[in-house]
Amino acid sequence: MPRRATGRLLAGAVASVVAAGAALGGVLAPLENASVDARFNLRTTPPVTDIVIVGIDVRSLKLAPNGIWPFRRLRHAQAVDRLRTAGARSIVYDVQFTEESPNFEDDLALYDAIGEAGGATLATTLSDDDGKTNVLGGDESLARIHSRAGGATLRNQAGVIRRYPERNHKLETLAVVAAARISGRRLPASAFDGGSAWIDFRSGLDPFPTVSFADLLAGRVPADRLRGKIVLVGATAPALQDSHATPTSGSAKIPGVEVQANALWTALHGNPLRDPPPWLVFVTVALFGLVVPLISLRLRPLLTFLVACALAAFALVATQIAFSHGIVVTIVAPLLALALSTLGTFGAGYALEARRQRSAAAYSHALELEVAARTRELRTTQLEVLHRLSQAAEQRDNETGAHLKRMSLLCGRLARATGMAEADAEEVQQASLLHDIGKIGIPDEILHKPGELTAEERVVMQRHTTIGADLLVGSSSQLLRTAESIARTHHERWDGSGYPAGTAAAEIPLPGRIAAICDVYDALLTERPYKAAWTIEAALSHLERGRRSHFDPDLVDRFVVLIRAEQELTALMRHGTAPAEPDEITRAGHVA
Repeated sequence: MPRRATGRLLAGAVASVVAAGAALGGVLAPLENASVDARFNLRTTPPVTDIVIVGIDVRSLKLAPNGIWPFRRLRHAQAVDRLRTAGARSIVYDVQFTEESPNFEDDLALYDAIGEAGGATLATTLSDDDGKTNVLGGDESLARIHSRAGGATLRNQAGVIRRYPERNHKLETLAVVAAARISGRRLPASAFDGGSAWIDFRSGLDPFPTVSFADLLAGRVPADRLRGKIVLVGATAPALQDSHATPTSGSAKIPGVEVQANALWTALHGNPLRDPPPWLVFVTVALFGLVVPLISLRLRPLLTFLVACALAAFALVATQIAFSHGIVVTIVAPLLALALSTLGTFGAGYALEARRQRSAAAYSHALELEVAARTRELRTTQLEVLHRLSQAAEQRDNETGAHLKRMSLLCGRLARATGMAEADAEEVQQASLLHDIGKIGIPDEILHKPGELTAEERVVMQRHTTIGADLLVGSSSQLLRTAESIARTHHERWDGSGYPAGTAAAEIPLPGRIAAICDVYDALLTERPYKAAWTIEAALSHLERGRRSHFDPDLVDRFVVLIRAEQELTALMRHGTAPAEPDEITRAGHVA
């Protein structure tokens, strides 16, 4: 017992130190950022009603001289007059007026319009060493019309904007200045951890009401859409190249003015997303690193592993709950500590057992058999882990559970029919059980919807490929790497029109191409609430029609031969004729 405890506790301590070091060194930052993005996408927020965006869109660009940006400032003066007349509560302009325009009268018209509107918050990316700006003649000129300038620069993290700073150098940022003007209260420095704060991005495709700048100037925007609202004016046309990736934008980008609107909403609500104290991260890492070694001293390996999985699941759920209450908990480092300590605990236990077995092997053949039994138990445990992961998807959808088993067997048979080595084919068969593991992350209302999905719901459903792959990515296990490949690529198409990456032809990994055929075939044969089951002939005809568009043509040919050979064998057995050799079906597909 002391030797067992020493090795396992040492493994837990090492796991905690490694995870804490990785967190301090920034190694885990990309994964942590991805986990925060996932939390944003799992959360829903109510629509915003008090902030309106006036977008300088494609139609609005036609107002510029010769259709070339920028507008004459007289246009902006007219827009401010429209907003004043409509009764806008506050105006925030995400367009720079730092330098004088060629027409001084236009500058004066814009200055006077802002003054008559009671002032505005104006964006800039330039300031001197004291935080002074030259917007519309400088800060003193702005003060005379009850206006201020704010820094519009928002830095990204690995290409994604997630936070906004309190200041750009010494100039307060646009959101901070605008929030202070609107609310009459300044955010304290304590609201910015290390000088910046999380942007509490609103969810949905269009979280902020938006009107066209051109429609505003033409008087086509009803006054009640602007009365009493905070109005942000900024570029939304793609040609102006002011778009950015955010946690809620997925693979697309959103206009900079929408990012500023999210930052302003965040500032107006006191920066509701906060980081926990740094010491809490390291305490959590230590606890997650030591819990598995401690419980392993009393529980069998399988139960120990299940407890570790349950703890990981609890941590993920608790993290999302904390996020919904405004706390951005660090989760990757504790989970890394848990994973490493679990592996270390099993490794330490295995190493100690192997050492004992090697010592005893010289004296007893019976102990050699025990080593073999232990090895088989470990392999059984590994496979059971795989099956239990697949059951995670099955718990979400009963139809998926039966589909997983049938589809897995089909994948193994087709893999063997290609001439793949038995071990590799078995790997494909087992790994394909996890092809839909990403459905764990799909909301129930979409996953269990009996009718046809909307376009927005289909986009969410398609994310199960990347969610599943992200759950499996980075494993040192070849089996899980194959499972990751299948989860990511089983909806890619031979002609490149699939998702999530649009990969085409042989660039799609072979296991993914195999899974694509078997997944569709079994789905066609299965009755669903929205369709009747197809016949085998109809399903095979569908596969043949999808050659060179949806499916690998060579694999389709092998699969068709495989199924038809099985039908012939079944017919022979039904009529009492001696069956073919056991591997005849597989060999028939390989010959094709």
